Amino acid sequence: MKLLVVEDEPQLLSIIRKGLSEKNYDVSAALDGTTALDMINNNRFDVVVLDVMLPDINGIEICRRLRASGNFVPILMLTALNSSENIVTGLNAGADDYMSKPFKFSELEARINALARRAGQDQKPAEVITIADLEIDRRAKTVKRNGNLITLTAKEFKLLYYLAKNTGITLSREKILDNVWNINFDMNTNVVDVYINYLRKKIDRPYTVKLIHTIKGLGYILKP
Repeated sequence: MKLLVVEDEPQLLSIIRKGLSEKNYDVSAALDGTTALDMINNNRFDVVVLDVMLPDINGIEICRRLRASGNFVPILMLTALNSSENIVTGLNAGADDYMSKPFKFSELEARINALARRAGQDQKPAEVITIADLEIDRRAKTVKRNGNLITLTAKEFKLLYYLAKNTGITLSREKILDNVWNINFDMNTNVVDVYINYLRKKIDRPYTVKLIHTIKGLGYILKP
């Protein structure tokens, strides 16, 4: 299981990371909110353990930004702010669970596992994905933007749906080739770039707000 622990106290972060690693979790760490957001947007984590009080962007704001962008990675808030008001604020911002410090490590592990199980049970393909004013219906194979029906080829639809399933995550050309064309190596082909350009002409060009973005040297990302 791949975890991200976001905690600004280096000693506590080291303890949590060491304890979880010894339980065979794949643990990444971030000391501030900016780094955490960058890591979450460019990697896939099963659970994020998130402190509220961070030196730049606090945990509540991180939750809000992730949920607004369509990223629903399970989030466990881990914080010393344990009043009912703080808990309600965290949950309303999009956190899935809330745990106060100090804590028992066994309970932390149990809550992480529970969140991961719950996420696994919910991982049925979404029938309709909505990102800003873009609506993708998997079953009907239709795409609308601002209520306008957009005609896509089968491959264009498959590419768009793959990008949408991974909203807010940067996808390399290799990943896209593997998942959309079932090619697990590059072959020096530019087919991904060509089809991204096709999608942009239909999805983005007629509209002010662009949804398909190029991350130089890394790949493509779909986000508001």
